[in-house]
Amino acid sequence: MKTPTHFRREAEAAGRAGLTRSLGLFSLIMLGLGLVVGAGIFSIPGIAAARYAGPGIVYSFLAAGALCTVAGLCYAEMVGLVPGAGSAYAYTYASLGEFPAWVVGWSLCLEYGLGAVLVSVAWSGYLTSLLQDTLGLRLPDALRLLSCGPLDTVVLSSGAAARGLWNLPATLLPLLLTAVLVRGARGGARLNNAIVVLKLVVIAVFVALGIGLVTRDNLVADPAARGLLALVPAREVAQEGARYGWGAGGVLTAVGVVFLSYIGFDAVSTASLEARKPKRDVPAGILATIAVSTLLYALVALVLTGIVPFRDLGREPLAHGIDTIIRQRGWSAGTGLALAAFVKGGALAGLTSGVLVTLMGQARILFALGQDGLLPWFGRLDPATGGPRTATLAVGPLAAVAAGLLPLPLLSELVSLGTLLAFALVCAAVPILRRTRPTADRPFRAPCPALLGPLGAATALFLMAQMPGPTWLRFGAWLYAGCAIYFLYGRRHSRLQAAEGAAFGSPWLDALALAVHLTAVGACAWGLQAGWHGLMLAFEAGLALWTAYALVTNDAPAPDGA
Repeated sequence: MKTPTHFRREAEAAGRAGLTRSLGLFSLIMLGLGLVVGAGIFSIPGIAAARYAGPGIVYSFLAAGALCTVAGLCYAEMVGLVPGAGSAYAYTYASLGEFPAWVVGWSLCLEYGLGAVLVSVAWSGYLTSLLQDTLGLRLPDALRLLSCGPLDTVVLSSGAAARGLWNLPATLLPLLLTAVLVRGARGGARLNNAIVVLKLVVIAVFVALGIGLVTRDNLVADPAARGLLALVPAREVAQEGARYGWGAGGVLTAVGVVFLSYIGFDAVSTASLEARKPKRDVPAGILATIAVSTLLYALVALVLTGIVPFRDLGREPLAHGIDTIIRQRGWSAGTGLALAAFVKGGALAGLTSGVLVTLMGQARILFALGQDGLLPWFGRLDPATGGPRTATLAVGPLAAVAAGLLPLPLLSELVSLGTLLAFALVCAAVPILRRTRPTADRPFRAPCPALLGPLGAATALFLMAQMPGPTWLRFGAWLYAGCAIYFLYGRRHSRLQAAEGAAFGSPWLDALALAVHLTAVGACAWGLQAGWHGLMLAFEAGLALWTAYALVTNDAPAPDGA
């Protein structure tokens, strides 16, 4: 197992190899807000309110903020104890070992990779709204079909609905920002700082103009309830299953969906190797990001659901909201046009910085995995810029292709699931390292770790359990692919395993065990649908134990002198 001392030595070596410490406290806070004040505020509130929580989305954001505060305190302690570019991956490596760390790192790849895709898709939606609804441009059908992916529906000029072909704007944005990031973190941070200031002004203008138009008719979703409880719609059964209410399918599910909005503070920790004073500035940047973002989310959610009926919200909620404000205030065409263009343009800028930060974080996760030998190629730094150029060049094109194809609701749920898993393991790592490394240097110490750590981990796992079943199936497929990469490549090229003299048997046994287990999972799913619950679960549990035994016993002892 790698210790905190290992990570300190690697951080010093990365500095000598050219990783530039160029980010101060202001840039770190702006980095966090650059991601937080992105799709999390310009797109996700509309989706979560319409599908799960209604005006009760305010409670979902506050609950997610409370959990993030717990996780943020744990992150703040870990970032000083375990300096590294891998964020939760590095913290899990130091506390639980290599394989759990790989699972977290692989989940972070999903979190940041699909996070960039999600924000790019939201950016495309706001661009279309700006061109069509605000500027009044009549886009030809060919361009409309190129503004949505094949899983989305687009309305043609005739009023007919059709499947999109490819989301071209969402594809171009990651490619353009990759060109910025390959020049180094300093240039990306400066661009991000300017954009964050602009979008904070846009949000302040939206709240100031809309708060006077909030109506009780929009906020009260359940007239039978009393007081603040009336913000949550009564539970109902829709075609896709039960929704609304406080439990699964309602406010609790919305907490899990909006949780991805807060991954900005995780992005602060991924940049710790590029911070000038990481022991002081990174914990402060994490906690400041959570405090500011929670306040912004609560205000925007309250105003948004107070001026627009929650069932009418979609993936461009602020665009819908500002159009409603202009219409209700009866402003002139010129004033309305200028204001709508300002807000939607600010949303575009805000989403741009969100993509910038997620691409930056993803590249540093890949750099950390490559540095440990678990992935090829990505552990290299560019001598000219001092950044992970190879990882950056790999992330941008992959995000561009995925953004052209995938729809927004699917992305938001998958990103949240990966985020929650990482948060659960970081919260668990704090009390473990307090016990195993009690004398280690901790510039920041989280209060009550014996309570805070288990509480944060249990809450994250509980929210994961509220996510829809299809999301879990997709996440499970991602984890299976990760296990295959680790057992067939990662552990055989791990620098830690090599330093400890580990040797392994035939990779074909690993491949066979994984293939048999994957086949059994498919058979188990079929058996569960057929009603053979007990038999199938027992079969799957037994096969899982056999596979674990086969993978462990496939490790051969190192020869003498290895």
